[in-house]
Amino acid sequence: MEKLKENTSIDLAPVDLSGHENIEIFGAREHNLKNIDTVIPRNKLVVITGISGSGKSSLAFDTIYAEGQRRYMESFSAYARSFIGDMERPDVDKINGLSPVISIEQKTTSRNPRSTVGTLTEIYDFLRLLFARTGVAYSYLTGKAMIRQSEDQIVDHLIQNFDKQKLILLAPVVKGRKGHYRELFVQIRKMGFTKVRVDGVVMDMVPKMQVDRYKTHDIEIVVDRIIAEAEDRYRITQSVKTALSHGKGVMMVRDEETKIHHFSKYLMDPETGLSYDEPAPNNFSFNSPYGACQTCNGLGQIEEISKENVVPDKSLSISRGGIAPLGDYRDIWIFKKIDAILKRYKVNLSTPIEKIPEEVMDVILYGDDVPVAVSSKKYPGTEWSTKFEGIIKFLEKQKDEGTEKTKRWIEDFMSIKTCPSCNGDRLKKESLHFKIADTNIAQLARMDITQLSNWFVGVEDRMTEKQRQIAPEILKEIRKRIGFLLDVGLDYLTLNRPLRTLSGGEAQRIRLATQIGTQLVGVLYIMDEPSIGLHQRDNVKLINALKNLRDIGNTIIVVEHDKDMMLASDHIIDIGPGAGRHGGQIVADGSPETFLKEGGITADYLKGQRNIEIPKKRRAGNGDQIVLKGAEGNNLQNVTLKLPLGKMVCVTGVSGSGKSTLIHDTLFPILNQHFFRSRKNPLAYKSIDGLKNVDKVIEVDQSPIGRTPRSNPATYTGVFSDIRTLFTELPEAKIRGYKAGRFSFNVKGGRCETCEGAGMKLIEMDFLPNVHVPCETCKGKRYNRETLEVRFKGKSISDVLDMTVEQAVEFFEHQPKILRKIKTLNDVGLGYISLGQHATTLSGGEAQRVKLATELSKKDTGKTLYILDEPTTGLHFQDIQHLLDVLNRLVDKGNSVLVIEHNLDVIKVSDHIIDLGPEGGNGGGTIVAEGTPEKVAKSTKGYTAQFLKEELS
Repeated sequence: MEKLKENTSIDLAPVDLSGHENIEIFGAREHNLKNIDTVIPRNKLVVITGISGSGKSSLAFDTIYAEGQRRYMESFSAYARSFIGDMERPDVDKINGLSPVISIEQKTTSRNPRSTVGTLTEIYDFLRLLFARTGVAYSYLTGKAMIRQSEDQIVDHLIQNFDKQKLILLAPVVKGRKGHYRELFVQIRKMGFTKVRVDGVVMDMVPKMQVDRYKTHDIEIVVDRIIAEAEDRYRITQSVKTALSHGKGVMMVRDEETKIHHFSKYLMDPETGLSYDEPAPNNFSFNSPYGACQTCNGLGQIEEISKENVVPDKSLSISRGGIAPLGDYRDIWIFKKIDAILKRYKVNLSTPIEKIPEEVMDVILYGDDVPVAVSSKKYPGTEWSTKFEGIIKFLEKQKDEGTEKTKRWIEDFMSIKTCPSCNGDRLKKESLHFKIADTNIAQLARMDITQLSNWFVGVEDRMTEKQRQIAPEILKEIRKRIGFLLDVGLDYLTLNRPLRTLSGGEAQRIRLATQIGTQLVGVLYIMDEPSIGLHQRDNVKLINALKNLRDIGNTIIVVEHDKDMMLASDHIIDIGPGAGRHGGQIVADGSPETFLKEGGITADYLKGQRNIEIPKKRRAGNGDQIVLKGAEGNNLQNVTLKLPLGKMVCVTGVSGSGKSTLIHDTLFPILNQHFFRSRKNPLAYKSIDGLKNVDKVIEVDQSPIGRTPRSNPATYTGVFSDIRTLFTELPEAKIRGYKAGRFSFNVKGGRCETCEGAGMKLIEMDFLPNVHVPCETCKGKRYNRETLEVRFKGKSISDVLDMTVEQAVEFFEHQPKILRKIKTLNDVGLGYISLGQHATTLSGGEAQRVKLATELSKKDTGKTLYILDEPTTGLHFQDIQHLLDVLNRLVDKGNSVLVIEHNLDVIKVSDHIIDLGPEGGNGGGTIVAEGTPEKVAKSTKGYTAQFLKEELS
């Protein structure tokens, strides 16, 4: 045995246990893939690239990931699969060498307001454990450290500090509660006690004893009267034990001067008697009733009816609709009541609200106790005198008790505010008074990751000896996870940041950091554009994190368009040559060196043979601007934004520098409220000028266009309504009396009722995957025979939905209303998708361009401001060229385009740059450079300048 041990060496290098050196894919036909075969090397960093819609996601997610998931599900028993459902087998002949697969996508960002960066990364869970086991409790009344004492310590304290004094030992049984407590007094008598202390007065127990049920009482049992001396230790010990037993771990002592002293086996403030429960991890959780603030239930925010929403325009009088819920004056009771109140203060319904004293408006909004007399219409000569409860008080009551319709109406007058009890910290005040090194858990959750990392450096030196013995393992886990977040460039986030406020790229990188922390080996990771939202400066961190994951023995497949990521990879697969029906083939693959030699559109852009051209002249704009002063939301530091109009303006800066806060959370809500009466309130700012220079604002964000197969580009852009109207005007439709609803696959009448307009039927296969088959009645056409008999140029409504956008442009060339919308889809590079393609099958880049096309197809006024958030998401170099052509067309018509972007191809062609920074989080929030790209490139501040300088040269 010893000899065997000597000759055995352990190889710690990653070992491929699958028996395959490569992942081999044969006959992949999912979506638009054209029966492709490919070989992907294992334990390498592999990039799949290609034009948007070429089939990258179909290969990576819908083929490789789907097959990995299916194999995992197949390992369950048939009985288990019947409960959890099965995954459909992807359309592929064979895949060899597949490891367990983990997908890290952008689309899985939680919308739950309770999910935060801290909960997802588990750092907050370890912090809860740290505070529960090592936190020092402080009284929220006096600020002093709380103590806990054993029975022996209490006895020692009494003998040492009250030498020879006569003491009364009390056991508290009622604290600050109402009631007559007749039964309690009977119970105390039965236990053999003869005296009680009620509201500070010691009384003898008498039969049928009770107290005033409507008053608040404190009741203690008089357990014993003792003299504090060492000879009587046994009796004192027994009495203390009895007092703690009846007081549930708490007791009180009254000394000769009638002063009360508090003692507890648990955490207690010896000065006031305030006691806390023994700390447990759930006391620090805002998702647990034991830790959550009771006012906001752990959300940190409350919804309340706001005075500003109820009285939006103070220049109006009450009779002209100054109080929004009431509207204009009508001859009804409520206006008569308000008129009577106003007369009391010598103003009337026609007085502008700004001239009515504040205290009078408070009476109208919140009510008072003074009865108001109103003449009766039914009984002339008589008056009704009643108290007025106030408009806001009435709305609050209806919010709780009204019908669903009323509650929806009241939402218009509500706004979200920081919880006044916890100031947004989400926790009970007891939980916030447990501290380590004079810091509570909420203060740590508010720090950005860099500050948090610094706080944990040498924290042991600020701990007590006992804390140092308990904390090492917890601190090790926390530091490790913080390190992973720093590695993927998320140093600017805070632990209390809700996940729903993160971009797709940020959420994806958090999940990546979590996966790095698990240190799994032999796994295939598939990622969807992890570089989204990442400045060039931080790209290196992300690439290194992926390489570390590869080096411990994993295979990394990344669907990506980023130049740096491609050149740093081990293997590139380019899918194309076109998009949709024109794609689905492998154009080139191999190591970056081989790939560049093989050629193709992607290789041409990487080599610099193709470029997005820099304009010879920058636009001067129309001379107008919007000036936003004093923006202070989140990390913004009193920023003044000067937005020139009639230009393409790019807002740049490292991740977390304040771009989204400035544009999405401050500027856009101001404009939205001004033009469309939006309910979303902007973050803090001082003033805004120049709103008259634009007459409409349109935001194109990254959310998907639809979550069901019934949503498609035709319905989303609104062109389907125009097509249905065209069909109703055909002679055949008029003869049959068909209306527009007849040509909708969502409405009874014209659709096929067998499949209810879906075109497919779902066959449930119990413990096998459910199968979608074309409907046997309509053969997948969605409509019944009568509807399909109505034809335009020989095509039925179903044939139109099956057309590609390119075909539809030719087909509807003489229908200007329809053509305008379809042509815009073609202009943004979506000519290959069909009008009726299910929204769920569109890639992220395609969905965003459908939204952009929808907005572009609307008639612009030449004074519209378009706001886009990273429109290059999911776009290939070639697609970015299409996008820029469309945006330039918009600006050339006189409109203004504001783009938040990291992509240098977009930044270099813009007319004006506003660069925020210099760092993320607390190190950002200022404008470090602004002007033309050439001017910003010369700046010495911020990181964008140095990368832009290289690009322009």
